Amino acid sequence: MRILQTPLTIGSTTVRNRLYRAPVLEGAGSGPDAAEVYARHFAANARAGVGLVIQGNSCLYEEGRTSPGMTLVDTRERVLALAPMVDEVHAAGAAVFLQVGHGGLYAMEAWHEPYASRRKGPLLAASPVPWVLRPAFAGVPVHVMTTDDVWAMVRRYGEVALWAREAGYDGIQLASANAKLLDQFLSPFYNRRTDEFGGSVARRAFLLKAIRDSVAERAGEDFTITVKIPAERAPVGMPRTTPAEALELCRMAEDFGYHAVTPVEVSVLPDTTLSRGGVPTSIWRNPSMKRRLREAAPGRLRRWVIVGGYVAGGRRARFTPVWNRALFSAAKAAVSIPVFAVGGIRTRDEADAILEGGQADMIGIGRPFYAEPDLAAHFIGESGPVLCQNSNLCVPAQMLGMKGVCYNPEVTRAKAAAKRR
Repeated sequence: MRILQTPLTIGSTTVRNRLYRAPVLEGAGSGPDAAEVYARHFAANARAGVGLVIQGNSCLYEEGRTSPGMTLVDTRERVLALAPMVDEVHAAGAAVFLQVGHGGLYAMEAWHEPYASRRKGPLLAASPVPWVLRPAFAGVPVHVMTTDDVWAMVRRYGEVALWAREAGYDGIQLASANAKLLDQFLSPFYNRRTDEFGGSVARRAFLLKAIRDSVAERAGEDFTITVKIPAERAPVGMPRTTPAEALELCRMAEDFGYHAVTPVEVSVLPDTTLSRGGVPTSIWRNPSMKRRLREAAPGRLRRWVIVGGYVAGGRRARFTPVWNRALFSAAKAAVSIPVFAVGGIRTRDEADAILEGGQADMIGIGRPFYAEPDLAAHFIGESGPVLCQNSNLCVPAQMLGMKGVCYNPEVTRAKAAAKRR
């Protein structure tokens, strides 16, 4: 039996194999059918054999979502309403974590005009908007979080973890990458604070320690908690979290009591660096996406900025197999807790090389599950290639709150042809 098929213990959670569904948005929202929407995706993945599902970024405050399809976990009632989905995943043999976060400066209250018009409060920020970004935030109210605000957020993370445990989740993951609010606290590009949450790498990482302690206090020391650790790209001459600093953050996370880390290379901006692949032409070619973008950004200039960001990101960050290998393998050498590998892993051979080479402990695949809910069955069984073409045509759908499915017609045709054979 190869390592991919063996169980792994992560904190108090034991998963049946080393394949996990990495967090991506499903467009489930927070309506009465949210649990049903998630269950359609996740229970199918679990029945096909995946070991762990991480439910994509869910927001701990009413404002702060980055997409209309993002789920709110700001109250106990909303979290407990997801319990039927958790039960279905467990019944199919898989574990499930809840990823929790906040969009910070990039919450949809900043860019999605219908939501901006109903904004109840300003955007939350670690520090004043960096000068290079100020033109994009002209006229947008921004509140630099006070020390008391940060401690209130720390307590909320503990509360959400408690509610997640009540709902049956096996653990949580912090959404601390991809230019989200926690990443903005970790990053010197954004964080210029002078209190206990700003300064050196260790001082910026103090927020992770505070959250870990809050989760332990409210949900229990044994409740599994994992964290994404970003290494950043930034415009020339601008500060960023370097790979060396990311490894330091991994070591600190272990010292703080986190049960696993997921090191990822990201951009300081919310572009497509994380989802490397093609230019997502669907944003202007898919009629539904085109309509939703026009509703979200009626002004032509804003639409051009959004589309331009997708084009630039798609051209700058082309798909490269296993693009985080250098980072996660270095992290594996630096810590003794499990390391999750993610980013461009598309073949069984790649997964086996990572695990058998001691480069990581878990194999994460995200967007390809849109195209193949039963991906785990053939990935673990070595019966065929992953169908995803890394086109990024699904990425605008995530931003616009649409269903988390594959939007590439070539993949659809390939699936139909496979069924006929």
